[in-house]
Amino acid sequence: QVKLVESGGGLVQAGGSLRLSCTVSGTSVSDNEIGWYRQAPLKTRELVAIFAGDGSVQYSTIVNGRFTVSRDDARNTVYLQMNSLKPDDTAVYYCNAVTFRPWWGQGTQVTVSA
Repeated sequence: QVKLVESGGGLVQAGGSLRLSCTVSGTSVSDNEIGWYRQAPLKTRELVAIFAGDGSVQYSTIVNGRFTVSRDDARNTVYLQMNSLKPDDTAVYYCNAVTFRPWWGQGTQVTVSA
């Protein structure tokens, strides 16, 4: 059983920063691809970034250099550092791992006020 727990969301003013965490159990973050996604109200879930097991990172164009993904193998945790936040970044942020099937966390709410 794979479990992902997101944390670190909250309310922040435009231009501010947040760091989200995705702590994984049941599999190793260094052996699997871990993705960050987000879903805004009335919109479909969209990819933010993917951290591959080999350490390579792919970012969506929506990030535009503002977000950075990192990993702590000892804590089995992947982070999403978000800077220069905009109201359009308001969404529930989820992390995802794919083993023999996709696994999702419960999400963490990020709200950016104007």
